[in-house]
Amino acid sequence: MNAPVKHWLVALSGAAILLSVGCSSMKTPATADVAVSKAAVDNAASAGGSEFAPLEMRSSREKLDRANKAMIAKDYELASDLANQAQADAKLAQAKANTAKAQAASAALQEDIRILRVELQRNRK
Repeated sequence: MNAPVKHWLVALSGAAILLSVGCSSMKTPATADVAVSKAAVDNAASAGGSEFAPLEMRSSREKLDRANKAMIAKDYELASDLANQAQADAKLAQAKANTAKAQAASAALQEDIRILRVELQRNRK
């Protein structure tokens, strides 16, 4: 075998090894994605997501469950995709919960201001 052919074979073998190592290491990112998504779902739930954004919370939990099942089936790409979708749904649920709480606090503050104005008017008379 001549030298240029050997160099090409070595290069192709190296590329094949790198490709196989890259594919086999997909478990780590999927595991990390699922863990991050679980934390996002837990944070959204503790922020009141179940009360203020029940559809998004249900969707995030279902996708997280499907991601866990994909991990068990060793379909790491699907697990990663579902975990990222679950995380997005959980963040939306948390944002909706925070918005609803802020609106409620704002409404309560506006009511307090209204009551104070009424009291001020009454005291001026």
